[in-house]
Amino acid sequence: MSKRVAIIGAGCSGLTAIKCCLEDGLEPTCFERSNDIGGLWKFTETVEEGRASIYKSVFTNTSKEMMCYSDFPMPQDFPVYLHHSKVLEYIHLYAEYFDLLKYIQLQTKVCSVKQCQDFATTGQWDVLIENHGNMCSAIFDAVIVCNGHYTDPYLPLHCFPGIENFKGRYIHSRFYKTCEEYRGKTVVVVGTGNSAGDIAVELSHIAKQVYLSTRHGSWVVSRISYGGFPIDMTLSRRYTMWIKNMMPKSLAAKISEMAMKKWFDHANLGLEPKFRLKHPVVNDYLPSQILQGSIMVKPSIKSFSKTSVIFEDGTESEVDEIIFATGYSSTFPFLDDDIIKLKDNDVCLYKYIFPIYLEKPTLAFLGLVQPLGPIMPTVELQARWATKVFKGTAYLPPVRKMESYIAKSKDGNNKWFGVGRTQVLQTHYIDYITDVSKEIGIQPNMIYLFLTDPKLAWQVFFGPCTPYQLRLTGTGKWSGARNAILTQWERTVKPTKTRILHEQPQPWLNCKKLLVMCSLLTALWFCSRASLKAEHNGYLSFRGSFWTRIFPTISISSM
Repeated sequence: MSKRVAIIGAGCSGLTAIKCCLEDGLEPTCFERSNDIGGLWKFTETVEEGRASIYKSVFTNTSKEMMCYSDFPMPQDFPVYLHHSKVLEYIHLYAEYFDLLKYIQLQTKVCSVKQCQDFATTGQWDVLIENHGNMCSAIFDAVIVCNGHYTDPYLPLHCFPGIENFKGRYIHSRFYKTCEEYRGKTVVVVGTGNSAGDIAVELSHIAKQVYLSTRHGSWVVSRISYGGFPIDMTLSRRYTMWIKNMMPKSLAAKISEMAMKKWFDHANLGLEPKFRLKHPVVNDYLPSQILQGSIMVKPSIKSFSKTSVIFEDGTESEVDEIIFATGYSSTFPFLDDDIIKLKDNDVCLYKYIFPIYLEKPTLAFLGLVQPLGPIMPTVELQARWATKVFKGTAYLPPVRKMESYIAKSKDGNNKWFGVGRTQVLQTHYIDYITDVSKEIGIQPNMIYLFLTDPKLAWQVFFGPCTPYQLRLTGTGKWSGARNAILTQWERTVKPTKTRILHEQPQPWLNCKKLLVMCSLLTALWFCSRASLKAEHNGYLSFRGSFWTRIFPTISISSM
């Protein structure tokens, strides 16, 4: 008899959890409180309680080749960066292709998840649900929590003296949908995350003036890298992370900081971050709107009056509207506090997935981690591990080892990203997926690959770390993974290469040429050293030296 698994939420995490359960012979039932799948990516004109909310103009910050599921590439004709409607379309294609919809109960709210009385023996959970006013409960062998963490807005009004006297309107960015109602107004956007940057830019085209108030500043990077290629595909590579991990942390941090500064001098635009390795904001238009004066960067708000705000630098501005893009708090209202405790988003989970003090490892959380990279392949990998733990083909280490791992991991991340409620769940994408993939034996063996398939190995190590790499070996191996990796650049340029004058080389070919040239120059250097040494010892005549044999018309004085 297969184990029954309850999955809470039918967004990008919940859907891949269903698929992974089926692949491991488990019996999934997914509960979704709204009337459709998609989670965060299901746009609605109004804000729905208990569901993530996005604004109408949202586009992805990660490219389609990086953010897709590992065995389901996005359609070739999809743009490189997707509007939220395209992401939702992809999610539906995924659910239909793998026949996942029949395992989902829509408009069903999970009210509580409690341990059964014999939990120490069975590891089972009593799940209470509500469907159209009807309450019922069922027993499950395991639970996967996929409810996301963009539903409970963090609005620290206690940090803003006098806001109770402010006569204008203020909202959290969760409630922002379009810019029309802000036409001709003076608006302050508080925060410098991705939402704050997007909203400020959008408002700057229609508002009288936009102020962007930031406490810590932020790096800003463009979606576009050299050659017009997606920045995540050019930066997110195994060899760069290998080099980073080989370096002293201070040197790696300095190099990372230099890379962040490459586009423009952040200090000149008032954006230089307090924490030099803060998670960057991806925004192609923010610097130009600041230079045009449509957006003015200001420090933190010191206090409010009835019609204005006073900033920390002592300046005061008349303001009509305030939008707080101050982030979210992770909450699990259906779980008791003794199962999972949260303090400023900090949570004690082994590799951000498993509670370490449960007697049985039958509860997993997907999507809490915030990698510097795509979330879809991350949660898919988490689900692949979780279902194997539930099945009994993968195991967690003893509690002591998990405690030690969590302490060491937090210490390393704090030193890199800084300490704060927005940094506590951040991690490096490639480091994280490497760590988790080792748990289930699907990490690509680079030495073996270079010996058996050097063309593929080159792309895996030196090319973008696309999700297909997690399907090359081990359980869940996908026969199409190799071809997906070798054709990823073709799919990247396909939707934009609509006017072809001449064929252009793939960017990885330029790297190949560079490597070959470096090898030749190195060989020439060693040969020339050997030749000069031999000549010095009198074994060769001047005319028979290395350089004159290769370049007979060049004299030694001209070298």
